[in-house]
Amino acid sequence: MNPLKTLTAAAVLLLAASGLAQAGAALNAIKERGFIKCGVSDGLPGFSYADEKGNYNGIDVDVCRAVAAAVFGDAGKVKFTPLTAKERLTALQSGEIDVLSRNTTWTSSRDSAQGMNFTGVTYYDGQGFLVNKKLGVKSAKQLDGATVCVQAGTTTELNLSDYFRANKMKLTPISYDKSDESAKSLEAGRCDVLTSDQSQLYAQRIKLAKPDEYVVLPEVISKEPLGPVVRHGDDDWFDIVKWTLFVMVNAEDLGVNSKNVEEMKKSANPDVKRLLGVEGDKGKDFGLANDWMAAVIKQVGNYGEVFERNVGQGSPLKIQRGLNALWSQGGLQYAPPVR
Repeated sequence: MNPLKTLTAAAVLLLAASGLAQAGAALNAIKERGFIKCGVSDGLPGFSYADEKGNYNGIDVDVCRAVAAAVFGDAGKVKFTPLTAKERLTALQSGEIDVLSRNTTWTSSRDSAQGMNFTGVTYYDGQGFLVNKKLGVKSAKQLDGATVCVQAGTTTELNLSDYFRANKMKLTPISYDKSDESAKSLEAGRCDVLTSDQSQLYAQRIKLAKPDEYVVLPEVISKEPLGPVVRHGDDDWFDIVKWTLFVMVNAEDLGVNSKNVEEMKKSANPDVKRLLGVEGDKGKDFGLANDWMAAVIKQVGNYGEVFERNVGQGSPLKIQRGLNALWSQGGLQYAPPVR
């Protein structure tokens, strides 16, 4: 007999109420603590990188600052924890961090069996290969028998094996815990090629002593949607992190940026009014201040601003928007409406 069928209506309501009571536990704990614990990369230019003064910069860093602006009205109320690829998921599962914003690929197993909720895509990426030009290789199809440096604990390892097997090529993989270690091994000649997400390859290349001697091959061998992650079990917190990213995308779509927020509050566009808290009560929906979306944009910027200063034309990486352009400009960045 299915025991659920024997539950009275009152018991069902009691169970539902109990679930709702637990729903805001993570968010309440964060508010009481007074800052957000954010897990980031252990050093990847453009995504998460600490300067000589210990100040963190990058797309992943800005996501966490935006969430802090949403919750506290202050983008500075966040503590960053640098994590290797092997450490990152455990740190989130154990509660060491509140949110993982560390160039992490959204996959079915992570989104289900490993107890995580991906909140959106901050960067659409794909795995590629970085080689020294003197190797004379123009295509990944020429890498048969190559020694390949790869970061341990990533989807990259499986993609690498699948690609070589599918193309009937042999390889010798060498795994490293840290991305910097794998890049240094390529530079020292201990491997023929370095494989990772293409964004990471561009970031590692600029850290090499002679970056112009290295080239990213044209093949993209996987889909790597990278985005922030929270634990299962608290929809209130999940909604805030998810909609913080959506707010930044919607802001760019509507022409709202960090410099014109106050002026745009006078806009006659209802979508802009709702976004900036001039119309409606979208703060109440999330348990936040009514102008929390405006705070995110003013203090951190819209998605386009975040992209350009960290990895785009305003950065040393100078990566084209490509798939990360807005949907209206041929890209994949698209956010549900604030309504």
